Amino acid sequence: MYDMIIMGGGPAGLTAALYAKRYGMSLLVLESAIYGGQVTSTPEVENYPGIKSIAGADFAFQLYDQVVNLGVEIRLEAVEQVDLTGPVKVIRTAKDTYEARTVILANGAKRRKLGCVGERELTGRGVSYCATCDGAFFKGKEVAIVGGGNTALEDALFLANNCTAVHLIHRRDTFRGNQILVDAVKARKNIIIHYDSVPEEIYGPTKVEGIVIRNVKNEQTQDIPVAGVFVAVGLEPDNKLLEGQVELDRAGYIVAGEDCHTSVPGVFAAGDTRTKVLRQIITAAADGAVAAFEASNLINAGA
Repeated sequence: MYDMIIMGGGPAGLTAALYAKRYGMSLLVLESAIYGGQVTSTPEVENYPGIKSIAGADFAFQLYDQVVNLGVEIRLEAVEQVDLTGPVKVIRTAKDTYEARTVILANGAKRRKLGCVGERELTGRGVSYCATCDGAFFKGKEVAIVGGGNTALEDALFLANNCTAVHLIHRRDTFRGNQILVDAVKARKNIIIHYDSVPEEIYGPTKVEGIVIRNVKNEQTQDIPVAGVFVAVGLEPDNKLLEGQVELDRAGYIVAGEDCHTSVPGVFAAGDTRTKVLRQIITAAADGAVAAFEASNLINAGA
């Protein structure tokens, strides 16, 4: 039996492993696909303190390499079933069954996709799901952003600081975001709002060159030449497996505060999977450190 099992090999999970190993814990990291999480699809990271610029994949590898060199056990196995309610936590994959005294849930969240033609092929080539991560690469260029909530409005304002024009594409005729943000967006002369519109196609042979949108009321289409398309239609927590195990909010995120404690003793949540206001690499890493600290204290206390 392990002291700790960490579900997820992104920045939150790997940072938790780094700290837990330094605390002398026996631990296992389970990752369903590839270490690094969402950061691996980010062409360049420029907002992590102490690192001027680094490719997302390189950042993920360096973190993984650092953890593995400490002797952390990492297995690429998708978790299929969990029982977190008892003092001994049971995690089942297709290959094996594992037990631990504590569990850190760091399984992240997925960016909700548009599902339009060209999105998948041009992801990382002008299609981005994080304006604060990638917006600087489009300075002096024309871009589009799809969405109508607070994130889309905030991203539009952020992009407008450096881009010549920002096309804000929203499927409704009113915004769902806070009025103060709506007013700020409408006041910016270089933000062009396209109401009642949805993306039909993002195109370009090797990188984004434009987006075709369709008006849902009159069915007319419009071709907008842009260098980048930012998708801000929300995140999707992948927590269905945890229903009935830990408390989730209405959106499906794990209810946990800054101490990373969930509703179940011995179970902690770190990174994008938990309720929080900012989902970035640095906040995921911070969560991982806090969760490992809290879990290790619990184990050392003999609980």
